[in-house]
Amino acid sequence: MIIRGRALVYGDKIDTDVIIPARYLVYTDPALLGQHAMESVDPDFPKKARGAIVVAGRAFGMGSSREQAALALKGAGVLAVIAESFARIFFRNAINVGLPVMQVPGITKRVREGDELEVNLESGYCLNLNTGEKIVGKPVTGLPLSILRAGGLLNYLKQQSR
Repeated sequence: MIIRGRALVYGDKIDTDVIIPARYLVYTDPALLGQHAMESVDPDFPKKARGAIVVAGRAFGMGSSREQAALALKGAGVLAVIAESFARIFFRNAINVGLPVMQVPGITKRVREGDELEVNLESGYCLNLNTGEKIVGKPVTGLPLSILRAGGLLNYLKQQSR
């Protein structure tokens, strides 16, 4: 599974309250949630997110266990999230809603805002098309990869029941 997009770079410890503030948790529409994604750290995020790959530091998605955080990023048009590390529950929520995620240690030191990236989830690499540097991460394999290919857990389960 290969994804191409431009990088939006953020730092460490972006928590779920930052990704989607609690006041919007009454909504379930991904597009509406996406209009408010990351608004406290980047008010222009919804305008920049479509077709982008979020690149982040350590502990991305820490904090409250809210599925809406991954859903908001997907609803904003984010193609994938590549981070040095993830909160485990965010990582799983992202897989479940069909938002590709991959752990790539040291990524924030090697990618700049606006760089064009190619991410290969199965091989576990991120290629910075601006610099030509191939950055190795942890591949997504097995059931998580199958769920992402299906577009999320619900789609995966529907396919399995046929």
